[in-house]
Amino acid sequence: MPEASSAVLRAAARRWSTHVLSAVALATLAACGGGGGGGNGLPFLPAPAPAPAPAPAPAPAPAPEPPPEPTPTTLSLSLLGRYETGIFEKSAAEIPAFDPGSRRAFVVNAQQGVLDVLDLSDPAAPRHVGTLQPHAIRAGAEANSVAVSHGIVAVAVQAPVKTDPGFVAFYRASDLTLLGHVEVGALPDMLTFTPDGKTVLVANEGEPGDDYQVDPEGSVSVIDAADPTRPTARTADFRAWNGRESELRAQGVRIFGPDASAAQDIEPEYIALSADGATAWATLQENNALAKIDVASATVTAILPLGFKDHGVDGNGLDASDTDGRIDIRTWPGLRGLFLPDAIASYSAGGKTYLVTANEGDSRPWGEDDDAYWAGDAGKGFVEEFRVKHLVHNSGFDRRAGEDLPPQLRALAAGAVLNPDVFGYCGATWDLAAGTASSGDCREDDRLGRLSVTWTLGYQQNPDGSPRLQHLNGKDVLVYDALYAFGGRSFSIRDEDGRLVWDSGDQFEKKLAELLPDAFNSDHAATAFDDRSDNKGPEPEGVAVGRMGDKTFAFIGLERIGGVMVYDVTDPAAPVYVTYLNSRDFSVADPGASAEDLKRAGDLGPEGLAFVPASQSPNGKPLLIVGHEVSGTTAVYEITPAY
Repeated sequence: MPEASSAVLRAAARRWSTHVLSAVALATLAACGGGGGGGNGLPFLPAPAPAPAPAPAPAPAPAPEPPPEPTPTTLSLSLLGRYETGIFEKSAAEIPAFDPGSRRAFVVNAQQGVLDVLDLSDPAAPRHVGTLQPHAIRAGAEANSVAVSHGIVAVAVQAPVKTDPGFVAFYRASDLTLLGHVEVGALPDMLTFTPDGKTVLVANEGEPGDDYQVDPEGSVSVIDAADPTRPTARTADFRAWNGRESELRAQGVRIFGPDASAAQDIEPEYIALSADGATAWATLQENNALAKIDVASATVTAILPLGFKDHGVDGNGLDASDTDGRIDIRTWPGLRGLFLPDAIASYSAGGKTYLVTANEGDSRPWGEDDDAYWAGDAGKGFVEEFRVKHLVHNSGFDRRAGEDLPPQLRALAAGAVLNPDVFGYCGATWDLAAGTASSGDCREDDRLGRLSVTWTLGYQQNPDGSPRLQHLNGKDVLVYDALYAFGGRSFSIRDEDGRLVWDSGDQFEKKLAELLPDAFNSDHAATAFDDRSDNKGPEPEGVAVGRMGDKTFAFIGLERIGGVMVYDVTDPAAPVYVTYLNSRDFSVADPGASAEDLKRAGDLGPEGLAFVPASQSPNGKPLLIVGHEVSGTTAVYEITPAY
């Protein structure tokens, strides 16, 4: 059948042609160009061999553990470098912070409302390289404080009107780029990062206006800064204590602003954190208390009263007079010191957190420059300071009217006396039957007379809190069972619940009497022997802690006489004095007289301190950076451990 055979042959030819074309194409692509053939003469194409499995990469060698930092037996401080603004007594250098990545220090210059940026690549020669200007975000705004973490700079900024809400701005440390900002409470002051750098806490002090007509609430803002270009803030406030003011006062918390609720009266100042960043503590300076804060929930969980120190007990003495021409550190029964801490720092020991406070002392002086207030208008301010000799004068208060008599005090009574059962040792007497009383020698200038105290505490009260008056010397008068001075002239260590573990007592004044007897208790703006004995003494204000090896050291700045006290606080119950350095030249009597005098005077009025560990230091040695608000200088001290 020729047709059928012909069709079969044509189909076979087509199959053969397709196969040949496919084989030729494949052969063209084959690297071998062909191989053995079959009986039909077509090339043989072997299956491609599987790619060899890559050899496993060798595991990287583990990074060597850095050798443990040796533990010093002691240390010393020396002045390494200094940056000078040349601006006297205008707070041109206050709070410093350091960024190890860029080797830059950021220092609050309150005089200009900005941050000065200093290159510390050579810490012996700090160099000004720029400024951060938060008023570019809001006209008239001023920088108050700064913190740095993971290359990010956080700046607390107060509003042009300090009673309005402020904000926190974030910058990149390396190039000073503004990343973002977020609104917080009124008068944001100190701020700090949690250890992971993702959260910032800021103390919104909420000070009243000078005439006390506007008194914003104090608070602590908890800011999510994981993305600093889009920060968000939550508020830990004190409204839960509104209506509980009497309860707080009974516990020792000072709530005393005119017509102020607890939330308005509380003024957070400084913040410290636990090592895990879960808990914070804020000093409530004027309230003489701490606030304990749960960071995750942004909630104030407790208000912890700090109590007072008894200046009648050995080891707690003080020099109370600035006019007796001598150093006279002694105990005074009936005299108490309110701790009123400013700065606070924290460290870990034995698995627990301990708090280190600089017990500066601070009063409420609102309206002190308003003549109308001193003329008797209580609506123009509130001043709680009064010298002992004016408080307990036999002639009563009116002899000071129009001068320095707070109208709120005059509204309480016509005068005041000291209880002889307490103050009889310095001459206080009374005859209740005859209705007479005298403060005797207690109010003399070389005794307690010059000392500044608060008139708001220490007088006898009725159960409802009103003053219990006695009719003496023809007047209804207050009876003071105790006098309360401002500040502890010390630093303290407290536990997580605010309980006092240790206090330096009168060690600061005694050490200064030993080391600088000719400049003892000098002021920071002029060299003047004994000048501050009547008011807070050396006035410890700033504090930083640093760990070296297995030891922890506390560095405490003394605002008035200047210098830094160093203590080994490794054992919280038994700190040990290590050293003291003062980079001030006391031979300059009047540092503000000229630019040359200011330069020669050195460093005056330490405010904020920042510890730089050796592992982050530009020169490989631990450093201490201190901002001095009176001299406008930033000092870099080198810490030299001894082994």
